[in-house]
Amino acid sequence: MSDKQFPTLIHERVDMAQRGENKTVIGRLPSGWVVLGDDQRLRGYTLLLSDPVVDNLHSLDIPARTQFLTDMALIGDALIEVLNPSIMNYSILGNTDRALHVHIHPRYDDEKPEHRRTHAIIYHWEKHPVVSFDLERDRPLMDEIRKALAARTELLD
Repeated sequence: MSDKQFPTLIHERVDMAQRGENKTVIGRLPSGWVVLGDDQRLRGYTLLLSDPVVDNLHSLDIPARTQFLTDMALIGDALIEVLNPSIMNYSILGNTDRALHVHIHPRYDDEKPEHRRTHAIIYHWEKHPVVSFDLERDRPLMDEIRKALAARTELLD
C-alpha cells in the first residue's frame, strides 16, 4: 500500500477492514472497527479505529463523539469481562497517525509495579520482546471479545 493512497497506518487498516482483509478485526461497531493490536505484550491490547477516518475526536459532531467514546468504553467492559485486568488504560493520542483511534490496554497486577504505574509504551521504550499478533493463537481471544461485545451492543460486522 502506498503512502500516497494511505496517509496513515490507520487509514490503511480501516480500508483493509472495509474490504474484509484485516485479520486483526474483532468486529464493527457504529463508530468504527475494533481490532486486536499488532503487539500483544499486554494480552488483549485492542484499538478502536474510527470509520469514517477523521483527524481527531473534535472533527466529529457531538453525537458521533458520544458514540465513539461509548464504543470505547464498551470495548473496555468486554475486555474486563474476558481478561479480568486490574485496570484499563485508554489513550487517544494522534501524535504520529493523524487519524482518530484509541489504544485500549488492559493492565495486570502481575506486571512489574514500575511498569504498571506508567503508560503501556514503557514496554516499547525498554525494548521488551514484541509478542506479535498471531491469528491462530489470538483467534479464541478475539472470539471471546466479540461475544462479550455482542452482549453489550449491536455488532455491525
